[in-house]
Amino acid sequence: MKKILFAAAEGAPFYKTGGLGDVMYALPKALAKANLDVRVVLPYYANLMPEKYQGELKDLTSFKVKVGYKDVYAGIKTLTLGNVKYYLIDNLDYFGRDALYGYDDDGERFGFFQMAIIEMLQKVDFIPDILHVNDWHTAFIPVLLKDKYAWISDLNKIQTVLTIHNMKFQGIYDPIILDSIFGIGRQFFNDSGFKYYDAVNFMKGGIEFADKVTTVSPSYAQEIQTPAFGEGLDGVLRANSYKLAGFLNGIDTDIYDPRTDSNIAYNYDRQSIKNKALNKTALQEQIHLPKRNDPLFIVISRLTRQKGMDILLATMDDFLVRHNVQVVLLGTGDADLETDFKWMQDRFPSQMSTNIRFDERFAQQMYAAADFILIPSAFEPSGLSQMMGMRYGTVPIVHETGGLKDSVTPFNEFDDSGLGFGFVNFSSVTLGETLDYAYQTYREKPKLFQNMVQRDMAADFSWTKSAKLYLGMYQELFGE
Repeated sequence: MKKILFAAAEGAPFYKTGGLGDVMYALPKALAKANLDVRVVLPYYANLMPEKYQGELKDLTSFKVKVGYKDVYAGIKTLTLGNVKYYLIDNLDYFGRDALYGYDDDGERFGFFQMAIIEMLQKVDFIPDILHVNDWHTAFIPVLLKDKYAWISDLNKIQTVLTIHNMKFQGIYDPIILDSIFGIGRQFFNDSGFKYYDAVNFMKGGIEFADKVTTVSPSYAQEIQTPAFGEGLDGVLRANSYKLAGFLNGIDTDIYDPRTDSNIAYNYDRQSIKNKALNKTALQEQIHLPKRNDPLFIVISRLTRQKGMDILLATMDDFLVRHNVQVVLLGTGDADLETDFKWMQDRFPSQMSTNIRFDERFAQQMYAAADFILIPSAFEPSGLSQMMGMRYGTVPIVHETGGLKDSVTPFNEFDDSGLGFGFVNFSSVTLGETLDYAYQTYREKPKLFQNMVQRDMAADFSWTKSAKLYLGMYQELFGE
């Protein structure tokens, strides 16, 4: 049985900040059904681990990792969920904090994490055939396997895959970390290695040294090879395009299922779609909006400009004035955007509900209640909320970029096709025109709108489909 080890800085159901966390739960679970020994290694964020999993953790082993001149403790805890075994690397100094990221010593924290992963392998008697790393926090592992740990014969046959979930974050640090953290020389500190101007770039090292590089959608794999989306590494990605591929993320269709979801007031499926209207009324009562059968638009997002929240704000005032609609927003982010959305609620109290928090249960209630979900991201490597929305019969309105473009085919009223509404030109004017068209379709062409709802609910965004693509890539690396 072939062995796969996923390495990441976060993973559901323990802790997540976004799509990476979702993928680290759903993809290993799907691949474990394909006769693979699939395991996952994560940091042990002691303060953030849900209580229900704390009692299941078992201490497996511990050892010391050389971080520069220091000998640093690394404990290995483990638990198994379904067919997937998890390893959690414990060090309270690095991971016993109140957030996953955003600290001045993140380079040292995740430098230690990557070395601890490699040094763990022999100690837990699990040498994977493929070590699948994710984003900058683990992207330096392919470099370390060919440099610091190249002398360990047991590790020489490990093949590596790097998945890029977001090019914007790369792990760029002063070259002093080569001595102060990794204890390696500068033989690969060059243009074909991990050198980025005068700095060390974890992501660049991963791209250059991994055996395969993937992104979380086919369009994003193409986009990041251009200056507009490559975040300074587009040339590196073009040079490595022979090993680059894009596989669209999926969603966990067991969790996101309106037929069985215990978080929503009324369960439904394609045959009982009328119950969706009951969820709209339940949500309106819960957040004190007038109970009206007007189109309900939702936004479930980080409130940042990358997510297009600035162009949404720019068009929202005019849209709410001209149309009888309601908008419910859920998310946290930039302080100025949070303030502006709160002001929008104050200005339109019967039409707008702004909820500045992270709340997965409420998010699922929103999916079940809404007619449309707005995702106007400037760029979106994959996007999951559009797939979750469609699973609940909520029609997406998206900027046609990255995974949004790959998952939402535009509505065509002439041949009654498509899964949602899209716009190409990233501007508030174009977004406003698209909102108007979606509103007009809902009001004036209800049959076409309901047909689209049915297509959305029937679309297959399961991980089973996506996992087959990863499996094909692994088999290529296995030589099968």
